[in-house]
Amino acid sequence: MKFGYAATFQNCFKARSDYDVWRDELRLTDFVIDNGFDSVWATEHHFTDYEMSPNPLQYLSWVVGRSSSIEIGTMVLVIPWHDPMRIAEEVAVLDHLADGRFTFGIGRGVCDFEYQGMRIPMEESRERFDEIADIVLEALETGRIEEKPRKFYPMAPRDIRPEPFKSFKGRLVAAAGSTPSLPIMARLGAGLLLVPSKSWDQIEEETGIYRGHWAEMHPDTPAPRPLLDQFIFVHEDAEVAKQKAHQYLGTYYREVLKHYKFGASGLEKVKGYEGYTQWETKIAADPDGHVNDFIERNAWGTPDQVIEKLTHAHQRTNCSQILAHAFMGGMPTDEAEHSLSLFAKHVIPALKDL
Repeated sequence: MKFGYAATFQNCFKARSDYDVWRDELRLTDFVIDNGFDSVWATEHHFTDYEMSPNPLQYLSWVVGRSSSIEIGTMVLVIPWHDPMRIAEEVAVLDHLADGRFTFGIGRGVCDFEYQGMRIPMEESRERFDEIADIVLEALETGRIEEKPRKFYPMAPRDIRPEPFKSFKGRLVAAAGSTPSLPIMARLGAGLLLVPSKSWDQIEEETGIYRGHWAEMHPDTPAPRPLLDQFIFVHEDAEVAKQKAHQYLGTYYREVLKHYKFGASGLEKVKGYEGYTQWETKIAADPDGHVNDFIERNAWGTPDQVIEKLTHAHQRTNCSQILAHAFMGGMPTDEAEHSLSLFAKHVIPALKDL
């Protein structure tokens, strides 16, 4: 089992300056680099205080400059918002800087507000994703973009320089928010990034569907073990941990529902997002219950309680790595650092051999 730190860059309700939030997130990044974490990960989000991380590759370039051994990853780069030539070049550069320690995480995005700001029709997202993914992944393997008939991205043949020096096979992951995305991710050869926004039973069911598609498309290669996203809060006092976890994780997840307008987003009317309909209906029926369920599927408590919860999560998912968000929901930075220190001192050593 490996452990990653997932930077969040959340400025709930604009209670602080964006500058202060970024400085503190960088401080915590340095802390985890020095305290036993294996990797650092970054999301991509735009325009709001939900997560102020518009360029994960830029942040991760800073990360690899702080350490010669830390692994890095995107969770995820929303590729329909980008030009494929630029993605291929920038990923190649970052992988050179990281000496091959970069895991490329890709996704399609679910927020209409962000799609509008990027001037990309959301109903084109799946077609654009498929086309960009094929262009970029081929370029990262061959070092070249070839001229082919394409609907959205007709491109002249060009070499990628610096030339990619290491295959991304085995270093590609994807977030699949809906069941129809699972065969696409399997076809691309991408491992799964699991987010605890659905029940463990649903997560297990969808992971099984993915493995079935993988076996059909890659019969000679076992499906990669998934990565598991977790939101953590660790404290010596169980009651304090419970109260703080409900405060911070609850605030974070209510911001998720607000950002995506889950429960009232109208995704069922958008081409390519029909698979979210049933999930959204459940959220609309009981949003508070959905928030509480999210809190319960994450790892908070005393160190022993967190060890127990993550052991259970591992049993349900057979994950190869835990990606820990630890600074969110208006949490003071000192509390985040204290929580991370307990996680690094007690939880990581106890679970390394899972």
